Amino acid sequence: MTSSESMVYRVVPKCACSTIGQIMYYSDHGEFYDGDIHDAKSGMHKWGIDESQPEITRNVKAHDSLSFTCVRNPYTRVLSSFFDKICGIQRNGRRYRGNLVPLLIQKYGIEVGGDDGKQEFDQIASFRRFLLFVRDTIRFRKPMDPDIHWSAVAGHVGTLVANGGRYDQIFWTEDFNTGMQRVLDAVETPHPVELSQIPRFNESEGHGPKRAHPVEDYFDDLSMHLMWEIYHRDFKLFRYDFDIPANKMPVGEIDLDEVHAKLGD
Repeated sequence: MTSSESMVYRVVPKCACSTIGQIMYYSDHGEFYDGDIHDAKSGMHKWGIDESQPEITRNVKAHDSLSFTCVRNPYTRVLSSFFDKICGIQRNGRRYRGNLVPLLIQKYGIEVGGDDGKQEFDQIASFRRFLLFVRDTIRFRKPMDPDIHWSAVAGHVGTLVANGGRYDQIFWTEDFNTGMQRVLDAVETPHPVELSQIPRFNESEGHGPKRAHPVEDYFDDLSMHLMWEIYHRDFKLFRYDFDIPANKMPVGEIDLDEVHAKLGD
């Protein structure tokens, strides 16, 4: 939530969250946060800051500000998680979550390339094994609990609804400018935001190897079966095309009443 309480954003990892956070920060302060917005400890309210929790709770339950979130195609989101979090070296110079990658190499037989993130490896085979791991974490909570970067978007989005909040807007990463502009048009901010002048803050870019193949090449029949098992609510609620992994664009409009009804259960 912005310090001015102009807007409330439910963060969804791997869905333009760095750019949205910087836009919110800029709208209050007239400048961007110097660094990764996820590291900011002041200048905006965050659930991870103890003093912010009662402020966010009060605002969300009273619906005092515009509440919104941003979602992404499950196929491209889980691929992005694989290349960034599993294959990549993180900002601290280490692998993500310490012993996670060695565990995946041992238990699932995946390859991740070299420590510089450049070494050639069979991306498709390794990704498909990673997807088995994702399914195991989400369905069986083994060998670990699901990670926020690949757990379903509906689960993230649903927490605000379950705790008494209501979304005014949900938009797609794939049509970011249109959706974000609609949010900005609906609020008053201390500093005006010219969206066309805002850079994209992709904090994960460059962490890992580049994707070497089209999206659809990573998903065979088994992979698509796993994707439906894990992400069926994301495909249905946010109107993404399950049948054609190559089509990252939504195929219909998001029904906010349906989202609240389905995620408020």
